[in-house]
Amino acid sequence: MGMRTCQARPTGAVASPLLAPCTPVVRPFRSCVKPVTNNPAAAPSARSTRLAQHVPRAVEVAPSPTTQGQADAANSNGGPSQAYPFTEIEKKWQAYWAANKTFRTPDDIDTSKPKYYVLDMFPYPSGAGLHVGHPEGYTATDIMARYKRMKGFNVLHPMGWDAFGLPAEQYAIQTGTHPRVTTEININRFRQQLQALGFSYDWDRELSTTDPEYYKWTQWIFLQLYNKGLAYQAEVPVNWCPALGTVLANEEVIDGKSERGGHPVVRLPMKQWMLRITAYADRLLDDLEGLDWADSIKDMQRNWIGRSEGADIQFEVVGGEGSAVAPGTRLSCFTTRPDTLFGVTHVVVAPEHPLVAAGLAAGAQAEAVKAYVEAAGRKSDLERTELQKDKSGVATGSFVRHPATGELLPVWVADYVLGGYGSGAVMAVPAHDARDWEFAAKYGIPAKRVVAGKAGADDLPYTEPGAAVNSPPAGVDAKGLDINGKDTAAAKAAVTEWLAASGQGGKQVNYKLRDWLFARQRYWGEPFPLVYPEGAPADAPPVPLPESALPLVLPDTDNFKPKGTPESPLAALESWVNTTDPVSGGPARRETSTMPQWAGSCWYYLRYIDPANGGKLVDPEKEKYWMPVDLYVGGAEHAVLHLLYARFWHKVLYDLGVVSTKEPFGRLVSQGMILGEVEYTVYRDEAGAVVGEEHPGAVPHRVSEAEVDKKGDGYVLKADPAVRVSARAHKMSKSRGNVINPDDVVADFGADSLRLYEMFMGPLRDTKVWSTRGVEGVH
Repeated sequence: MGMRTCQARPTGAVASPLLAPCTPVVRPFRSCVKPVTNNPAAAPSARSTRLAQHVPRAVEVAPSPTTQGQADAANSNGGPSQAYPFTEIEKKWQAYWAANKTFRTPDDIDTSKPKYYVLDMFPYPSGAGLHVGHPEGYTATDIMARYKRMKGFNVLHPMGWDAFGLPAEQYAIQTGTHPRVTTEININRFRQQLQALGFSYDWDRELSTTDPEYYKWTQWIFLQLYNKGLAYQAEVPVNWCPALGTVLANEEVIDGKSERGGHPVVRLPMKQWMLRITAYADRLLDDLEGLDWADSIKDMQRNWIGRSEGADIQFEVVGGEGSAVAPGTRLSCFTTRPDTLFGVTHVVVAPEHPLVAAGLAAGAQAEAVKAYVEAAGRKSDLERTELQKDKSGVATGSFVRHPATGELLPVWVADYVLGGYGSGAVMAVPAHDARDWEFAAKYGIPAKRVVAGKAGADDLPYTEPGAAVNSPPAGVDAKGLDINGKDTAAAKAAVTEWLAASGQGGKQVNYKLRDWLFARQRYWGEPFPLVYPEGAPADAPPVPLPESALPLVLPDTDNFKPKGTPESPLAALESWVNTTDPVSGGPARRETSTMPQWAGSCWYYLRYIDPANGGKLVDPEKEKYWMPVDLYVGGAEHAVLHLLYARFWHKVLYDLGVVSTKEPFGRLVSQGMILGEVEYTVYRDEAGAVVGEEHPGAVPHRVSEAEVDKKGDGYVLKADPAVRVSARAHKMSKSRGNVINPDDVVADFGADSLRLYEMFMGPLRDTKVWSTRGVEGVH
């Protein structure tokens, strides 16, 4: 970690810049810590006072080894002790490391030695710079990198920038500053901050996803996906904001309104590029088994993929009066409980189901259905599912025919059903499904019990396994299907077999995972290396650019603001859009959408291995030596999307023979969040009287730590011990004013103090609370 403050050396000895193995003379800890005497030099700076919230310093750290003898002599003579000059020492060795490329991994290495590839999830270089949460994971990987070097390993420990993204573009729209300018400024700041923290990165391998020489290979990978049939176009709904004149990402929409300005947002169908990640769903699931990842992370990926086995059931649609659905049309429903077929009382379709747009609603219900669909279009998927407490829907006036009994069942439209999951339609069994029960109870739809539980399990909905009953009810002709008395597993198998034999469905595997929407109608992203020949049929596939034409460089323009249409700002750059078909030589137009921010982060770990290779994504021999990544550290918030997308791309590259491993990251560690300092709060009413937090009209009043006392499991005011004080730590945010800037900590206590403190806050994976008092203790 670059720390030797507690190690004795002869006077004049110089600490090794490589921190090479040595046999230290270890002193008792007390010999490195001296009580503060009346030493003016030890007085805290103004910034330190602010950081520490007036916490008095209790100890100071020993002088540097080069002056240890003089300092000891001064102390023995009653002279003042000298504070450890961290500023001089840290700057000296950081400058030495940079000038001598101390941590550079050579291109040509002795491959007979063991390797260790240790990697941080590279950051998005935001304008806010680093906060104290960033160095936690970076310090952990730095410890491992230094340790493995000492053990004789070849170590690869690089850093770079995930630099395309929405924030830079939003700032550009607001200020007129080109996102490239903002990004370069932010990268320079991040780099300076990381270097000031003394991390042992190989800066010769630094990369940015916005560098054309980098995204040349992002475009190349996309072309491989396209050629394998894994990239295709489909009509999907996008978030269109008429007031802002642009398409918004999901994270920019809150409660159906734009995050910026609070303007209404509507969902419009638009042709978008999709990646067929579902084709790799089983492999993404199966290969989790061999990974050294936390079970919680694996479970998150398993749940996101959501593999479920069940049956596809085909219901014949019977249109109501005025419905435009053609006779003989079938409605497909996926279910994991085909044994409950006789308990179906109605069918529910998503608002975006194709049959709804095709005129499923009967004449009398058409207007109500149209209004409901429009309202649903203003909600996100999250709002329609997890966040929606009250189910809603509207009857279409049309029906489906039960495949076994022939009974007519009403069809409803409800937004708790999503068009992108399964077939976008569900058979509703209120007696044995909680969502169906809630919906049916609201609209007075009866329930039919068809599964008997254990004795005493009479309450509905009953969702556990049991024995089939009323399947079919006595006296009902069910075309030879009778599962009465069978247990759930046997009943499932019997119904599935009957559906297949009767041509009305059969066994099916379904996934929650959806294909990846891989396009943004924005400027700041990787251009797609495709063109559309003029005069080609509307359904003709686009023509890929040859590899020799890569990179297709993002045009440098000041015209990057939205144009008031759902198209990307690139569509307005006619001189760039109009081009030549590389096959026919005729006129063509470029694709004007750009790739999402996830694209560049899907494969960056490979480019670090061979960053200057202009002819290949990565040299095969170097890839075989360095892969997989031995330790990958980053936040748990990336447990699903980034990690799943990167694994998908890696498997495609494995199939192409570009990489030699099935998985990119052998071991994954997700560091916990660092919360802000504990905040102490009392609550008062309008009259100023102290009240409980839950009291109507209670107003929070912040008090300092000096004003409170610990009492039992909580805190009270010193001035009035009858008043209980709320003590909580919150996520760091600019709006709360509790963000700790590592620059301030380094300036007052040194990089080693910050790094050591963060490592001793608690287990790396745990959520922890920041305390400047703790930094002072370490210092």
